Amino acid sequence: MRISLKHWLRLRRDPWRKIFYDAFRQWKRDKMEAKRYNFEGLSEDSVVFDVGGFEGNWAQAINDRYGSAVHVFEPHPAFAQRLVERFENNPKITVHAFALGSEPGQLHLSDEGDASSAVNDTASAVTGEVRAVSEFMQTFESRVIDLIKVNIEGGEYDLLPALVASDSMARFRILQVQFHQYRESDIALRESIRGDLENTHTEAWSYPFVWEEWHLAQP
Repeated sequence: MRISLKHWLRLRRDPWRKIFYDAFRQWKRDKMEAKRYNFEGLSEDSVVFDVGGFEGNWAQAINDRYGSAVHVFEPHPAFAQRLVERFENNPKITVHAFALGSEPGQLHLSDEGDASSAVNDTASAVTGEVRAVSEFMQTFESRVIDLIKVNIEGGEYDLLPALVASDSMARFRILQVQFHQYRESDIALRESIRGDLENTHTEAWSYPFVWEEWHLAQP
């Protein structure tokens, strides 16, 4: 994640964005990027979800490091096809060419590389499929998912409440999520979801609107 001059100018216009910029500076000072790949207890028997796969670099790194089975979810048709081609010879990485959300349907994605989003308005857009996460989790074989990474450019505000509502959150041992701050109201939305997460998980660390990690609470 890089911060451009354009983004810094937004801060002058929208002071509520200071939460993100302060957290991002602290993230850089703490050299936290490497921590996004370090997980205790992951092994070749672990199951991992990469929700928002993009180019597949995170999925590849986790598979290389731990040998875990990784399920990559990517609704952008071109990105999904590249992922299929990249991992066609790796039986432990499965590509799902759809998004997970509260309801089945379609979403119109901006076509902006790693910032492609169903939230940002743009003249350049493609269409991707959404499947209801409640139905997907009912049919997914593994009861325990050791790790889920969520980076879906605003879609987390739909997906995570749907996971909570479907009573599926307790199946995830570790959650790593990037909340996105597009508007001032996202501050309250994030706090509401964090409140729901506290029913099943404990915050391990948090840099607001950069990255945060939650671990399943011990009984």
